[in-house]
Amino acid sequence: MALMVAHEVPASSTLAVPHKPASVGVARRRLRSDLGDREIPDTVIDDAVLILSELLSNSCRYARPLGRLRDLDLEQPDALLVGAHSPTRRGVACAEPEPESGGVLVSWRMHRDGSLTLEVTDGGAVTRPAPARPSLTSRGGRGLSIVGELASDWGVRDAPGQVTVWAALRAS
Repeated sequence: MALMVAHEVPASSTLAVPHKPASVGVARRRLRSDLGDREIPDTVIDDAVLILSELLSNSCRYARPLGRLRDLDLEQPDALLVGAHSPTRRGVACAEPEPESGGVLVSWRMHRDGSLTLEVTDGGAVTRPAPARPSLTSRGGRGLSIVGELASDWGVRDAPGQVTVWAALRAS
């Protein structure tokens, strides 16, 4: 007789979104809804949404897309493809198909230890993501510094043809 043990699988979600600023709002709303459904405290949700906004905005502004949105390899069966029709993937949500649009991956994962990891994976940029030192009158350049203040840790992970910027924070 075989003994089977069920393990609670940590909650996670992955979105493939177009490499454009409008995707930031889509990802924020999805993250807020997902974390709210898991009864995460509102203050943590607010921090997570701000962090994800900064990471995805930076990706759209400075990095290249991973490739065509419809060609992105979504490893998780519950992954959501946003902005392009693809009959082979579940959870398609789009107003107008953009099959040739470049895309990036956005994901978050709740861990058993009560931490939350947020990730944005793109095709990389000319320079590696790093906090800037803007002047007091600069209109931008504070995003990764904000991420560094809100997150318990953050960093950059490289893989062939892609760069993932991630941030972790306590969710409980």
